[in-house]
Amino acid sequence: MARALTRAGRPADTVTLVGVSKGQPASAVRSGLAAGLRDFGENYLQEVLPKIAAVERDAVWHFIGRIQSNKTREIAASFAWAQTVTGARIAERLSAQRPHYSEPLQVCIQLGPGQAGAAGETGRAGCSRGDAGSLADLIVSLPRLRLRGLMLLPRAGLDTASLREEYRAARSLFGQLNAGGHSLDTLSMGMSDDFEIAIEEGSTMVRIGTALFGARQ
Repeated sequence: MARALTRAGRPADTVTLVGVSKGQPASAVRSGLAAGLRDFGENYLQEVLPKIAAVERDAVWHFIGRIQSNKTREIAASFAWAQTVTGARIAERLSAQRPHYSEPLQVCIQLGPGQAGAAGETGRAGCSRGDAGSLADLIVSLPRLRLRGLMLLPRAGLDTASLREEYRAARSLFGQLNAGGHSLDTLSMGMSDDFEIAIEEGSTMVRIGTALFGARQ
């Protein structure tokens, strides 16, 4: 990460590392905490809720999987971040179900794969580029959410040039939303295989599992 920041001419320590601990035991999270890692990403509620209960030390939990309507209550109650908000209904449910005693839930809008670059291109899941502005406006109006930025999971199998194009398009949209009056500070892009490219293209948060923890158990 430090080398990628240097190549990009960016200051050190300007990217947050989220350790993707899905498929790993609670002991791996404890080891990460002992090594100085603070943020952990999980995809599956049935796996993570016992893990959260088993970790004695404080960790910042990020939900990075698909958010289903019937799971919003648990996500709102158990996580500090929800990085995969894709539409108004999910955002409204998360806000309504966030406990009153908790800080606002930190959220990112997940862009659909392929949609960061071309507004009309369909993707498997996520918010289109054309809808991102209206969804951002809605999220900032909801009392129990705080909009932090954008999250991108790019299309699979892209060559390096195409991958950079997707990341640049997401960064461009990030800048457009801020120019339009938002105060986004998080661009969540990059995983084990491509995090250096993502950092070079402006990522402020990378989500790394295998490169940190090894193969999933």
